[in-house]
Amino acid sequence: MGMLEGKVALVTGASRGVGKGIALGLGEQGATVYVTGRTVAGGAPTTPLDGNVQETAAEVTALGGHGIAIACDHRDDEQTRRAVARVVTETGRLDVLVNNVWGGYEHFWDGTEFWVEAGFWTVPIDRWDAMFQAGVRAHYVTSVAAAPTMVAQRSGLIVNVSSDAADKDDAGVPYGVAKAATDRMIACMAHDLRDHGVTAVSLYPGLVRTESVLRAAEHFDLSDSESPQFIGRAVAALAADPTAMRLTGQVVRSAELGQHYAFTDTDGRHPGTNGPPYQPPVA
Repeated sequence: MGMLEGKVALVTGASRGVGKGIALGLGEQGATVYVTGRTVAGGAPTTPLDGNVQETAAEVTALGGHGIAIACDHRDDEQTRRAVARVVTETGRLDVLVNNVWGGYEHFWDGTEFWVEAGFWTVPIDRWDAMFQAGVRAHYVTSVAAAPTMVAQRSGLIVNVSSDAADKDDAGVPYGVAKAATDRMIACMAHDLRDHGVTAVSLYPGLVRTESVLRAAEHFDLSDSESPQFIGRAVAALAADPTAMRLTGQVVRSAELGQHYAFTDTDGRHPGTNGPPYQPPVA
């Protein structure tokens, strides 16, 4: 039996990438995992990358959990509210909310020559809007919709997937400011939720081998990188920890959680420990 048997989770933006990996990590531990995304089977692709919410849900189930797909564009507040309401209506509870969905990455595949951008004044204004609408605002609206259920059951975990870009001056203004905002959001939400038994944290992954990163692997040092599923194992460990409240309002890092809870990546490695480097699979 998995550590999260009987628990219900909602992971936003889980068609692929980190969101998919988080869903799989929760599924490994037996959770019922609702996954949201814009990309659906048979629908128009939203990126040139593979993956859709139905595939993610099926993989969650194959790993021992129960995966359920919800088509949702989190730029639309009403779609977000309906997604959360469906989870609560169908299960009567919500134990884990992972705010992973994000916007503003379109320039990696829409033909924009982002590498010629030098200074925030050369970056399209809509980059800021995308990151705050489909990222920061989506995290907030989903949390607002989920909090009443968690408060009523006096338990729950909210995770904002963030980045150490929040602390870096060279991360780009829209991205750095948006990630700092998600961290500050968690600190303030944790203050309100603490007395109701609900934990809220920001999670910093390391370099994650998402589909887009692997597509441009020649530009990255993947030697100490993490699989998307490793991030899921970090969330699962937090969700199963009855003392996780000690971390509420804080930033936690996937590699450090791996060391603390003694879980490994899918290849058996321990990212962040100067262990053996990642070896890509042989073609």
